[in-house]
Amino acid sequence: MLSEAKIGIIGGSGLSGMKGIVDVEELDVETPFGPTSDRITIGRLADTKVAFLPRHGRGHRFSPTDIPVRANIFALKKIGIERILSVSAVGSLREDVQPLDMVVPDQLIDRTRRRVSTFFESSIVAHVSFSDPYCPVLSQELERAAQGQSVKLHMGGTYLVMEGPQFSTRAESNLYRSWGASVIGMTALPEAKLAREAQICYATLALVTDYDCWHETEETVSIDIVIANMRKNVAASEKLLKTVVSSIPNQRDCICSQSLHNAIITDLAQVPEETKRRLSVIMR
Repeated sequence: MLSEAKIGIIGGSGLSGMKGIVDVEELDVETPFGPTSDRITIGRLADTKVAFLPRHGRGHRFSPTDIPVRANIFALKKIGIERILSVSAVGSLREDVQPLDMVVPDQLIDRTRRRVSTFFESSIVAHVSFSDPYCPVLSQELERAAQGQSVKLHMGGTYLVMEGPQFSTRAESNLYRSWGASVIGMTALPEAKLAREAQICYATLALVTDYDCWHETEETVSIDIVIANMRKNVAASEKLLKTVVSSIPNQRDCICSQSLHNAIITDLAQVPEETKRRLSVIMR
C-alpha cells in the first residue's frame, strides 16, 4: 500500500489534528501488530503530501505505555513514509529551556520499563546502530524552518524518556538533571528505536510545557499547566511544520535509510517463512 506521501507527522498531546491539510483521505492500515492509534490522515500540507497520525488517538485514548507504537511505525512504513517528524510535549530540566520554548534533541536516555522496543523477535535478531538516535538532516531542517519565526528553538540536548503516566518525583527530577538531560517526556521511545529499525528518518520537535518539579520557584507540574501551555505552543508548531515539510530534500543521504545493512545477524535460512512475511515491510 502506497500513499505517495513520504513525510509522516506524529502528533502528541494537544496535536491530535493538523490545520492546513487539504485533499484529505483517511486510511485504516492493517499491521501484524494490531491497529494503529487512529486512522492515518493523508493530505497536502503546503503543497507537500504528508501523512498524519495522532499518537494518543483522537480524544487522547492511549496512555504513553499503551500507545501501539509498533503498529504505528509499521503502518507508516507500509504506506511509503521515509521521514517522521514527531511532536512531543516535554518538561524542562534546564533553567535556560523555558516553558513555551521548543527543543530539537539529539540524544535520548531510556527510562521506560514496560514497552516492546523492537520488531525483531521470534527467531530473528537485529542489532541496529543507535548511537545517534535522531536523523541529523531532518533535525537541521527543523532548525532552518524555525529561523524567522517567533519561536525560541534550542538545537541539541538529551531527551529523557520516562515510563509514566505519573510525573516525576522531585528526587527523580533532580537525578535526571545531574545526568545532564535537557527535557523529560514519555513518548520518544520506543518510537525512535522502531523508526531506526524500519530505516525511517526520525526527528522530534519537543514542546516545553513546564519545568517538571525540580524548579523551586515555579508551580509544581500538573496536567492543567501542561495542557494550557501545550495549547499556546500548538499554533507555533503547526506553522513550523508547515514550513519544514516544504524544505525537506527528496534525496536521503543520511545513515537512517541503511540502518539495517549488516544489522540482522540471524542466518536468514534459519528464519521461518512466516517471520519473513511478517517483517517483509520492515526489511524492505
